[in-house]
Amino acid sequence: MSADPPRMWAVVKLAPDGREVARYTGSALPAPDGWVAVQARWTYRRVDIGCLVFEPGDVLDEFFALDEPFNAFAVYRAGGEFAGWYCNVTYPSRVDGDTLYWQDLYVDVVAEPDGRTHVLDEDELADAELVTRDPQLHTRILAARDELLARIASRAYPFSEVRGSSL
Repeated sequence: MSADPPRMWAVVKLAPDGREVARYTGSALPAPDGWVAVQARWTYRRVDIGCLVFEPGDVLDEFFALDEPFNAFAVYRAGGEFAGWYCNVTYPSRVDGDTLYWQDLYVDVVAEPDGRTHVLDEDELADAELVTRDPQLHTRILAARDELLARIASRAYPFSEVRGSSL
């Protein structure tokens, strides 16, 4: 008797203005209540952001919070080596049937395998002028950034879920 295949998710990334900017599929991974986790393959071109490189064929274990304003992607090379975490400040993710939607909110956090962290795209947040247009959202974005950094430092879920690595 064979096991049922894992549930497949359509994952949709939305820009800060709500436009769809990416759509891909991933297979379900176990996750606690309040989270959806999927495993997906990086099929886009090579992307080098300095502190982390995404390569075609990389495998991403992606963790989407349904009640928290962020997500986190553990990036693994095709051979299984952990390359780091890429995290996004977002609105809480939402599920509609077999589709998971997440809306990016400018600021990102990267955690390298050795534990060093980098906050990215704060210039994009400044350019959005939320500090004057929507100060409440601006404050929530900074609080989510700080929560991500605290979770990484304490290895709270999902940062406790790295396969074969110390971070």
